[in-house]
Amino acid sequence: MSAPYLLDPLHRTAFPDVELALTEPDGLLAVGGDLSSERLLAAYQQGIFPWYSEGQPVLWWSPDPRMVLFPSEVKISRSLAKTLRKKKFNIRVDTAFEKVIIECSRPRLEKGQLQTETWLLDEMIDAYIQLHKEGYAHSFECWQDEQLVGGLYGVAIGNVFFGESMFSRVSDASKVAFVELAHRLEKEGYRLIDCQIYTEHLQSLGARLIPRSEFIEILTSEARDNRPWTIGNE
Repeated sequence: MSAPYLLDPLHRTAFPDVELALTEPDGLLAVGGDLSSERLLAAYQQGIFPWYSEGQPVLWWSPDPRMVLFPSEVKISRSLAKTLRKKKFNIRVDTAFEKVIIECSRPRLEKGQLQTETWLLDEMIDAYIQLHKEGYAHSFECWQDEQLVGGLYGVAIGNVFFGESMFSRVSDASKVAFVELAHRLEKEGYRLIDCQIYTEHLQSLGARLIPRSEFIEILTSEARDNRPWTIGNE
């Protein structure tokens, strides 16, 4: 049998080796299973993430190469540096996780076009809210005049933060949240931020592509043992 492999939703079937993932579409490895916390955490530790649309079964991916950011390599453009100096936003951590993930699921503008499709379906939102309650999923939030105007969320395992999605309702809000995330993770000794797939937006912030084999090697040493989440509000 070749990829994509079928996972049983009633049993915690082990994921196949990521090296067996398809090259077209890039990284598709498995289909099915469920979005239980146990399966999601096992997936992240093996370099696999869920991504699918309404009407599809759960699809599991591990693309090659992988988009990542080493926290010390975060880039701050001159315009973004100017925004940071103005201190236009108040950054908070984990005070509105559910609001952040719901905002990430809303339609957004991309290159002047309104994108109405979302991979953040209700069952996905519920799964990550559960991970948040269990202490694995976290949000970095950008507030302005007590309004949530941007932010991101992801999953922290060991010394790796697996970024999932971000949103911005005010210019630079998500970028400021991302930069703050990188700085705080570096300070706490985190090794890597997983950005999953290439985008120009992420590249502009310092993320780069590395071979999947290198990514998996980092996970093997850095995302095996969980650590307490100690990043709070300053």
